[in-house]
Amino acid sequence: MAIPTEGEMIQIHSYKHNGSIHRVWQETMVLKGTKNIVIGANERTLVIEADGRTWVTREPSICYFHAEHWFNIICMLREDGVYYYINMSSPFVYSDGRLKYIDYDLDVKVFPDMTYTILDEDEYAQHKKEMMYPTEMDVILDRNIEKLISWIKQRRGPFAPDFIEAWTNRYHFYKQLNE
Repeated sequence: MAIPTEGEMIQIHSYKHNGSIHRVWQETMVLKGTKNIVIGANERTLVIEADGRTWVTREPSICYFHAEHWFNIICMLREDGVYYYINMSSPFVYSDGRLKYIDYDLDVKVFPDMTYTILDEDEYAQHKKEMMYPTEMDVILDRNIEKLISWIKQRRGPFAPDFIEAWTNRYHFYKQLNE
């Protein structure tokens, strides 16, 4: 598998289990790229929905993708703190300037005080039937939600106190190089 280069601009492609495109983020700057982890940043980037609608992200975000975990984490930097939006998803793959994953509907929203809520359980149930998710998907996602909640409670990975500062500083460094 190819590895994205630090400072490189890539696209993020989200798919559904049936192979259809779900959403595309046009530009994300790679801050770290290894075979297992990609950390990126974007700010006011164009997002294209499957139905052709477009919108632009409102705040700077640090994005965390892992090749072994069934989730990705978007850290949204807002005036009143960092909000986290987690997509329960397949591990990522990277090729041809595109980071790709399958979105499995369930999402977790984490607030600056580290409280959280699980979202879209009804959407997961509906798509599980429509797209015939394999039965082991429930086990995989349950196990990964448990892992994610453990990370939140222990303040590990992107939830660690110094994570945002370190990667925001790296983002500003690369942004200045490109100006």
